[in-house]
Amino acid sequence: MHKNNKVYLGLVTLVASLGGLLFGFDMAVISGVLPFVEKKFQLTAFYEGWFVSSALVGCILGVSFSGSLSDKIGRKKLLFISAILFLISAIGCSVVNSLDWLITARLVGGIGVGVASIVVPLYISEIAPAAIRGRLVTCYQLAITVGILLAYISNSLLLNYSAHQTSAGFSDLIDLIYVKEVWRGMFSIGGLLAILFLIGLFFVPESPRWLHRKENRLEETGADDTGSYKELFAPRLRKALLLGILLPLFSQLSGINAIIYYGPSILHDAGIALENSFLGQVIFGAANLVFTFIAIWKVDQWGRRPLYLVGTIGAFASLFVTGFLFWQGLTSGLLLVTSVTVFLACFAFSIGPLKFVVASEIFPTRIRGKALGISIMVMWVADTIMGQVTPLLLKYAGTPATFLVFGSFCLIAFITVYKLLPETKGKSLEEIESFWS
Repeated sequence: MHKNNKVYLGLVTLVASLGGLLFGFDMAVISGVLPFVEKKFQLTAFYEGWFVSSALVGCILGVSFSGSLSDKIGRKKLLFISAILFLISAIGCSVVNSLDWLITARLVGGIGVGVASIVVPLYISEIAPAAIRGRLVTCYQLAITVGILLAYISNSLLLNYSAHQTSAGFSDLIDLIYVKEVWRGMFSIGGLLAILFLIGLFFVPESPRWLHRKENRLEETGADDTGSYKELFAPRLRKALLLGILLPLFSQLSGINAIIYYGPSILHDAGIALENSFLGQVIFGAANLVFTFIAIWKVDQWGRRPLYLVGTIGAFASLFVTGFLFWQGLTSGLLLVTSVTVFLACFAFSIGPLKFVVASEIFPTRIRGKALGISIMVMWVADTIMGQVTPLLLKYAGTPATFLVFGSFCLIAFITVYKLLPETKGKSLEEIESFWS
């Protein structure tokens, strides 16, 4: 590839990946907002879960229509729609005064996340040369982790700023957002990122594959070269479909949401000052980011199975240690932060990114889009359920038992992958398809 083409491809991928960055930011910003919103609106455990999971309901809505709509109107237009939804949500969450409107704004943002979670990796895969397609799609997962870390850092900086200011010195609205009710300012950062995404999209092309398919359909009066859902449920693909469902399911049941959404609340309840619990979240986010590079670096060298098996057994062990520390009340030192960081590291190089890599490889090309749609839908449904269930588990079962439950699912994931997942490293898509036959 010519050097200028590489630079242009890199810039286009960077702009598209801003959708993944907003995805990660929207997921993680809630961890800083939650303690303040809980106090302001006196949330019960149920409403706490609903406040978190309302965005996830929006994600399911976004996933349900974005795949087919992007086929009709194009990938780029859907990326524009997701950016606008992100912007509306960020502004709404920053200024509304009622819980109902706050949840509505979160729901709108969730739809934007759902659209991005389908269209961004689809767009990147269609503009990328075959030789580097896998790496670029994995970079989408990296963008998500950058967004998560950015949310943790901005939350921590805004909290520190508001703690040392009595007035921002501009207007009553600015004082409200960035000093008096700093959680509003945490949401507002997402609006700046959405504007950046929106501007960047004016300078990227439509997917050439979508344009080519559209031209062919015009010439062939609507001929469709994609497979049907009936083909996906054929006996020869049942094991592949099972993996496509279970891997995203396990990624949510592993406990990642408890750390991303409820991290400061958990650490604060353990006796760690709120400012320090936010600093702990920054450490968690940095570990998530750094260890994602291992997946990018080694996934084509070590293979999918070894990375996933090592990651799940490491996640299992670290979650059990975390549960034990909470059970024994050993939460004031570095042990707790270390055990949670180890879990995030294991998730970042295995459970997190490999669900996308595997799902994009194990299905035939004709039905890969539909299969990915099912996988991502399962991920968001499980994410919604966990967002609702986690605060109830923490309240009624206790923090130690909650982490033991998450650890048990990681052990089940290890057994499932050991028994079902073939190694796809270095194999062509045709070789992988013939394996199922």
